[in-house]
Amino acid sequence: MSTLALTVNRRAVDLSAEPRTSLADVVRDHLDLTGTHLGCEHGVCGACTVLIDGVPARSCITFAAACDGAAVTTIEGLDDDEIATELRAAFTREHALQCGYCTPGMLVSARDLVLRLPEADDRAIRVGMSGNLCRCTGYVGIIRAVTAVIADRRARGIAPELGGGHTALGPVGSGHGATPTEGRAATAVPAAAAPAAGITIADFTPAATIEQAFEVQHPPAQVAALFIDVAVVAACLPGVTLTNAADPARIEGEIRVQVGPIAAQFAGVARVERSADGLSGRIIGAGNDRRSRSSTQGEIRYRLTPLQGGQATRVELSIGYTLTGLLAQVGRSGLVRDLARRLVEQFAGNLERRLSGQSISAVAASHQLNGLTLLLAVLRARLPRWLGGPSRH
Repeated sequence: MSTLALTVNRRAVDLSAEPRTSLADVVRDHLDLTGTHLGCEHGVCGACTVLIDGVPARSCITFAAACDGAAVTTIEGLDDDEIATELRAAFTREHALQCGYCTPGMLVSARDLVLRLPEADDRAIRVGMSGNLCRCTGYVGIIRAVTAVIADRRARGIAPELGGGHTALGPVGSGHGATPTEGRAATAVPAAAAPAAGITIADFTPAATIEQAFEVQHPPAQVAALFIDVAVVAACLPGVTLTNAADPARIEGEIRVQVGPIAAQFAGVARVERSADGLSGRIIGAGNDRRSRSSTQGEIRYRLTPLQGGQATRVELSIGYTLTGLLAQVGRSGLVRDLARRLVEQFAGNLERRLSGQSISAVAASHQLNGLTLLLAVLRARLPRWLGGPSRH
């Protein structure tokens, strides 16, 4: 599943969808905006046309995941739009619709022509509307309606808009909200000095969950007391650095990961939730890596159970995460699970040393999370299994 942040009809929307899901299916099935119609589902008929960052696009052949951060406007979002209002009146007056199935896409495409054509040129309008097919009208009424609106607006002194709002080079939506659009401020991380700007900590359904457990030779109360100190817990996690831990509801920091030539530095925020007795809790957070344009959401749920008459503690962890972007392409589930197990082993060892009284600096000696080292350990463990021999851990 991919976690998407969109602005749909001037409303911020966060949702999860399969990477193969089209934008048309997202707006229809996830958001119940059924004014966007599906016809050919090959990008030919134009019935599914919507605006992405203000520019018309075929939503049936646009992956929703490619629109993360973009502003999407469907026909429902044009209810109060001045140009769309004038076009609807003209369509009615010129009998430019019959069954109405193609009309939402027609209006979106026609609005773009009204915006950018300098004059009501019949040929330019026919070329501009050629990507929208109609099985009923014969197009004559449609062309007359668009012509009338353009001519009327130019006669009123309303100048055309150069480019029709297309301000970024490349395919429609390639700006990904880089230019702030109405109703949504730009949410990209502006600089390394402010890593948590624009990142929200939202509940989510993890795309993958990994269960891990280990034991430490210390009483649950002692372990729970350590878990209260966020800085100490962070020091036990390889690659984690905190920049602001004053507010448990919004802890800021980063985690650095390197797998071979791929290096990532996720800057983000997290919040900590605990039970009244301190024996269970959750850490939930989100972060972005600017270099790879990857994003992640994650949570760690923990439970402390007494062992050996309360002299030792079993720490049960449930690690859930969702990763999108370039780094998601290398996140094969089997390797990710093995890497997570190795990471938990390092965390357990650091936790045991900290509980035994060692200093934070000693615990944090392996501060950089070197994925290559972990990966080599994983491969050493899995290679005998792949070759048919006994595995060793």
